[in-house]
Amino acid sequence: MYIVNSYGLAVVLCFVIMLCWGSWGNTQKLAAKSWRYELFYWDYVIGMVIFSLILAFTLGTFGPEGRSFCQDISQASWSSILSIIIGGVIFNLSNICLSASTSIAGMSVAFPVGCGLALVLGVVNNLRVEASQGALKSNLTFLAIGVALVVVAVILNGIASGKKAGSAEVDKASQRKGIILAVVAGIVMSFFSSFVMKAMDLKDFAAMEPGKVGPYTAIVVFSLAVLVSHFIFGPIFMKWPFVGESVKMCEYFKGNGKTHLVGMLGGCIWCLGTALSYIAAGKAGASVSYALGQGAPMVAAIWGVFVWKEFKGSDKKVFSLLGLMFFFFVAGLGLIVAAGM
Repeated sequence: MYIVNSYGLAVVLCFVIMLCWGSWGNTQKLAAKSWRYELFYWDYVIGMVIFSLILAFTLGTFGPEGRSFCQDISQASWSSILSIIIGGVIFNLSNICLSASTSIAGMSVAFPVGCGLALVLGVVNNLRVEASQGALKSNLTFLAIGVALVVVAVILNGIASGKKAGSAEVDKASQRKGIILAVVAGIVMSFFSSFVMKAMDLKDFAAMEPGKVGPYTAIVVFSLAVLVSHFIFGPIFMKWPFVGESVKMCEYFKGNGKTHLVGMLGGCIWCLGTALSYIAAGKAGASVSYALGQGAPMVAAIWGVFVWKEFKGSDKKVFSLLGLMFFFFVAGLGLIVAAGM
């Protein structure tokens, strides 16, 4: 299988992770013109599974180091598989909440609040996993300061969103619901990565401990867990949606091919970012790869501000707050990179 053997390349991949995690929401925005997010999400999880299998039978199969995907999954212990499944179920629940928040409050609010919280709490959870495996690679001081700066950026984004043009006309109950959903998504999302990392041998992907799995097995099992669990979560949230009327499954089959492909593309983009997060963790460490990937709120905020014009008509004070938010995000991410050197 393909393995990353340099920290520099691992960091480059982490920035790709950030772009993927911060950009998949654009596909939901595109589909939202004619498609409820509850329907979009079915295509999203299907796209995840398809792309994870493509990765497993290409990068996960060919290469001179480590076990191939088929060898790896055949020797995986049930405890490792179960840990990844739990991670997938946790992620699915949190991402449904994040998708709902995006549809209500917009990308520039939902992602910084939800993913910002997930970054802070998730780094702590991943550090615990690294320490338990004796694979701790990070400078904890730099990491802590970097995460703190990201928290400041999230707070600034929240202030800016409350002052943006049109906020007085927006249904306050809906806006509040969107923010609450983002907070719930962030707290729940912070746990999924640590369950997956616990099933992997973070010390050496080339000579993994028996029973532990590599990144390609992890992403396939994870994606399948998301898909299967959605047969439980999906009907529930379609029957009792966070906003709007209930949605029937028959409506999914009325969508055109382009709409379905847009949703699947979203799942592929997210899956690529997550797979790279697992691959980079072998060299950068679980906490650093996760923290850099969760810089996604900055990417999502850029999309929301400059492409979707979610702050159009706001005064200079709002854009000053957004400028400070980007500054603190960049400074925090720089220290997180330095933490792994």
